[in-house]
Amino acid sequence: MYRFLGLSIGVILHSMNSSERREAYACDITYGTNNEFGFDYLRDNMVTYKKDRVQRGHAFAIVDEVDSILIDEARTPLIISGKGENSTDLYQKADRFAKTLKKDVVVELESKQDTDAIYHGDYIVDEKASTATLTKLGVGKAEAYFGVENLMDTENVTLLHHINQAIKANGVMKRDINYVVKDGEVIIVDEFTGRLMYGRRYNDGLHQAIEAKEGVKVASESKTIATITFQNYFRLYEKLSGMTGTAATEESEFREIYKLDVVVVPTNRPMIRIDHPDVVYKTESGKLGAVIEQIKACHAKGQPVLVGTVSIEKSELLSSMLKRQGIAHQVLNAKYHEKEAQIVAQAGQLGAVTIATNMAGRGTDIMLGGNAEFLAKAQLVKEGFDDSQIYDITGFTETEDEVILEGRKHYAELMKKLGDETREKAIKVKEAGGLYILGTERHESRRIDNQLRGRSGRQGDEGESRFFLSLEDDLMRLFGGDRITGMMNTLRVDENTPIESKMLTSVIESSQRKVEARNFGIRKNVLNYDDVMNAQREIIYSQRSKVLEGEDLHEHILKMIDDFVSSSVNLYLAGDEEESWNFAGLREHFAGLFTVENDFNYTVEQLNSLTKEDIIEEAKRAARQRYDEKERELTPQILREVERVALLQVVDRKWMQHIDDMDELKKGISLRSYASHDPVVAYRMEGFDMFDAMIASICEDTVRILYNTRLKKDAPIERKQVLKAEPTGSDGSLSETRRVGKKIGRNDPCPCGSGLKYKKCCGKNQ
Repeated sequence: MYRFLGLSIGVILHSMNSSERREAYACDITYGTNNEFGFDYLRDNMVTYKKDRVQRGHAFAIVDEVDSILIDEARTPLIISGKGENSTDLYQKADRFAKTLKKDVVVELESKQDTDAIYHGDYIVDEKASTATLTKLGVGKAEAYFGVENLMDTENVTLLHHINQAIKANGVMKRDINYVVKDGEVIIVDEFTGRLMYGRRYNDGLHQAIEAKEGVKVASESKTIATITFQNYFRLYEKLSGMTGTAATEESEFREIYKLDVVVVPTNRPMIRIDHPDVVYKTESGKLGAVIEQIKACHAKGQPVLVGTVSIEKSELLSSMLKRQGIAHQVLNAKYHEKEAQIVAQAGQLGAVTIATNMAGRGTDIMLGGNAEFLAKAQLVKEGFDDSQIYDITGFTETEDEVILEGRKHYAELMKKLGDETREKAIKVKEAGGLYILGTERHESRRIDNQLRGRSGRQGDEGESRFFLSLEDDLMRLFGGDRITGMMNTLRVDENTPIESKMLTSVIESSQRKVEARNFGIRKNVLNYDDVMNAQREIIYSQRSKVLEGEDLHEHILKMIDDFVSSSVNLYLAGDEEESWNFAGLREHFAGLFTVENDFNYTVEQLNSLTKEDIIEEAKRAARQRYDEKERELTPQILREVERVALLQVVDRKWMQHIDDMDELKKGISLRSYASHDPVVAYRMEGFDMFDAMIASICEDTVRILYNTRLKKDAPIERKQVLKAEPTGSDGSLSETRRVGKKIGRNDPCPCGSGLKYKKCCGKNQ
């Protein structure tokens, strides 16, 4: 349609190279996933030359399923990472130790409790907070197991960290709920959508701890090179909008975080779906028995059923129960998500039973009686047509290929035949009551439940929905079970007798609102911290962009030289008393840059007639004079390019280190709350102090590189990209960078041109 209107259309696919991406972004309208857009933005701010950028600004974004992307995925930042420290066997050792421990599980751990007096396990799992904590008994066992005198000593901080991650991996993180193991990899499962999050990894060593737990290869730890949250990425756009069927419950978050209003559009046709009140059973087994009976009753009259579950584990349990009953069904969960559209599209067929985790086929219309288009395409697959042929057959591409033209005729015949059949079946399905949505558990978020319910009753179709719950469900147990448990005990209800009332439903929704508020608080807290980094990121990236756009940096470099001289003199000649001034240190500081042996050797008489400002001006003149000589030596053209590349390299290196430093600051900043200080305010203030120090460091390192740059005689000038890496996964992580050429000795001059020995500069961490 857009092409017909004269607009160009591009799409971003993970398999594309840079030139293909650049061409797609240059179109009037560009389609792509949130991950691809975000990673391209980060990579664009790592390039050395403007021509290597792919994006062209951020004007207008339309986000489909906007609540899923801007809210559900907001807690997980995008991270481009490089190879960090090598994986150690400490993860396996900590895991073997954790498996010997006994755990105590509590709904919520109160800080005032004396845990060692109440609990007798080696560590305590807090289900509500999703944490695992060693008890004194566990600490003693760890000290004996690893042969250390005091686990809490600062020298044992790395060991303690690995043990804490090991007990969290074993005590809190659950296979087929939080993650799956597929093809020898641990893959995270999104808690809201149920989809696999390929390429994403838990940070701080937790992912490695889970890999050790599951006996798969423990990957090397990575180093963060660039990072941004989806919240701050999409707030880059001048105009932002989106669509979803379930935004009303998150209206306040959209307004507060994104300054977006939520408008509810009336349905195309009146809603006639019957939403039955929830039924609550005392036990999980009682609930599952009732679920199976409801499915059997619907199946007997041909009413299609879509069963919603909260985890892979629950979906497979229900599947095994239905197999024992001899009821044919389809299972859709994160393990089989490749078939999502095909499975969900047919969930409205006569007598169909489909079990789905919370993804429930968002974006796929469930048509009563079946979807003729999907059935016709499935038939083409059976007949041997490949994907590209099916695309040409069912699309509007111009072609003279006889196979495609014959395929189109065949497809048209199939659509007519199957269309008639599905329409006839749709009449029977409507008579049976339409699609029955059966929820087996309430989710933490009402939106997810509404998404499941919204699969039925579309376009004014008939339909029903009901949620079957038990007091053993996580939501009921952790957030709202006490009142209902008391009610059931008072009424002496057995496990097979449900309670059904509107009051009960309101208690459940109240519990969900509590959890939603808690999750919003977590997301807002993440954003508060990231806003500090975002302000710094915008400064660095905007300055970097000016460099890439070809701005002449010469005047900027001269100012950096002046700033470097002024700050250096003020550092070594601190105070007003000349006796305390350190001229020897100042000479050493400037040595090899623009000073000679006798510079700054003043007599007492000279010092009496000089001020600190006079010395600064003298040093600036010497620095400018030496830089003019450097320009004549290299030629202005070469020096302008050296200025540009040197500044970019230093900025990138310092920014990467700054990200790590800010992350370390954030880990301990929450403790400030015990001193009645706001941790976010403390993080902002100290973070900007660190940022100012980084800017000063960038200034000094750039100046040192420029003064130490030499032009090789009788050798062609070669441009070499410092960081040579390509994305290896959907997380944008970078593959290992290998050094080519002669190995640098620890006492050799550092190749970055700083004038320091390699071991005291770039090689200090090696």
